[in-house]
Amino acid sequence: MSHEAAGVPTTRNDEDRQDDVPQDSDGVPQDNDDVQAVQQNEAEPDAPGSAGPKDAGPRPEDRLARAVQVAEQALIEFEIAVETFRVEVENFSRLHHQKLGPMYARLDELDALIAEARAAKTGDPEDERKAREARAVVMPMPGVDELFHDWMDTDGLSPEAAAMLTEQPVRPPKRVRPSEEARRLYRELARKAHPDLAQDEVERQRRDGFIARVNAAYGRGDVELLKELVAEWEAGPVQPPAPLSESEELYARLEWLSRRKELLTVLAKELEDGAIGSMLRMAPDDPDQLLEDIAEQLLGEVSRREAELAEMTR
Repeated sequence: MSHEAAGVPTTRNDEDRQDDVPQDSDGVPQDNDDVQAVQQNEAEPDAPGSAGPKDAGPRPEDRLARAVQVAEQALIEFEIAVETFRVEVENFSRLHHQKLGPMYARLDELDALIAEARAAKTGDPEDERKAREARAVVMPMPGVDELFHDWMDTDGLSPEAAAMLTEQPVRPPKRVRPSEEARRLYRELARKAHPDLAQDEVERQRRDGFIARVNAAYGRGDVELLKELVAEWEAGPVQPPAPLSESEELYARLEWLSRRKELLTVLAKELEDGAIGSMLRMAPDDPDQLLEDIAEQLLGEVSRREAELAEMTR
């Protein structure tokens, strides 16, 4: 029964309450259970059973953006690993030539002397041909300074190289692997300033230039410079988090990351399969000791050939 039927005058609040009561298509108020359900849904839009945002679930773009973020971080870690190994291969190659090059050169010279002594003793044309070939191996070449750096020149072995052959103390070369502190600082900088984290071309160029300086300092094992670069980056501009991209852009980003990973995989395999990389893999924990072991073996070979030459020239 309505208020009017009971003779009770309606108040302003009564009218408001009546206006709030849901009605069916004919304008008839719904029953109390329906009214309570509507009021509860209005008061609790996110409650279970309602059509609130909690039931909508994450957008596909959100999941795709997360996949891009994970792929970016994975690629950066992979690049750090490849660059770390590349620096070790480069340093090992340089030190291999610097430390062992004189010994290889001495072995070539002894081979030529032995071949020449044999040819002089036998007079055999074949022995003479072999002697000429052996001598050609050790003949000075134009640009030898550039090829062999500071351990050999057109006049012969440098004092440092001669000292190595006679087992006299010389200034030890730098280590194959940068120090642990240098490696830690390099990883920290690479993770923070990597160009793949740039959100626009200007920022990418800034990061490219900065990372090039980081790589150069790491290649030299310059801890102090790496510390300065850390401070420089921390003082630089802080980029705000990028808004979510549209799904098409995110898919394109994932494709680029995939291609980049393929290129790095090829580079890593070339490094590992190369002569120096294969040697490094023989002693991954102590490559410097590997150089010492090889040097010891070469010194033994030098001694044996010198004894052979002495026997032939008696």
